[in-house]
Amino acid sequence: MTPFITKHKQLIYNVLNAIIITLSAGLIIYLSVLGLKGIEFFSDRHYMTFQLWVCYVFIADFFIELYMSRQKSRYCKRRFLFLILSIPYLNIVAGLNIPLTYESLYFLRFVPLARGALAMSIVVGYISRNRLTNIFASYSVILLAFIYCGSLLFYELEHGVNPGIQNYGDALWWAFSVATTAGCNVYPVTGTGKIVCAVLPSMGTVIFPLITVVVTNAVRERLNTLSPSKIPAPTNKNPADT
Repeated sequence: MTPFITKHKQLIYNVLNAIIITLSAGLIIYLSVLGLKGIEFFSDRHYMTFQLWVCYVFIADFFIELYMSRQKSRYCKRRFLFLILSIPYLNIVAGLNIPLTYESLYFLRFVPLARGALAMSIVVGYISRNRLTNIFASYSVILLAFIYCGSLLFYELEHGVNPGIQNYGDALWWAFSVATTAGCNVYPVTGTGKIVCAVLPSMGTVIFPLITVVVTNAVRERLNTLSPSKIPAPTNKNPADT
């Protein structure tokens, strides 16, 4: 591959990454505003159109990167979940008038947001050339995305029926406390809220140990880079000589 083609592909990747991050951030902001204002997303034509085009861009991004990938089968195996999460399920449900419960529809609204969070975790990881920093950044973004989405979902479901959730700040505090397994004095009262309460700590117990391993390996690599003169040599002095 010539340097020109390599630079050309890198430019395309950079542009796609910038678009994905921008659309993902816009989707998060739009979803947050609707959720906090209590606006029904199906009735908001602008949101439905926006998230539809976001899904189109996500799908186009998948196939463009697949076309530029050298190992297409490996790319499909690693990024197939991205394609599944890019499908505009909300628009399909609305167009076909498929009857679903309110909780199911609310979960579907988070599907493109999950796709955006995964994409952002990879893009953020690309910023660093260090593999350990890459992994740490990716895991951190994924965890924060789950906490944020969980807090929005918990607030939507529990606000008004749970006396412990008076505002979104209470839901966000609950999500952080549950995800970090620190515990919280707020307990879910709805069925879906209980599911969220089970998923968040599960994610926390999986990702936090991984972050600890990454930090430990980073410290170990840092110590290994020290010159032998800076590391005190072990003493083999015989106690009998003292």
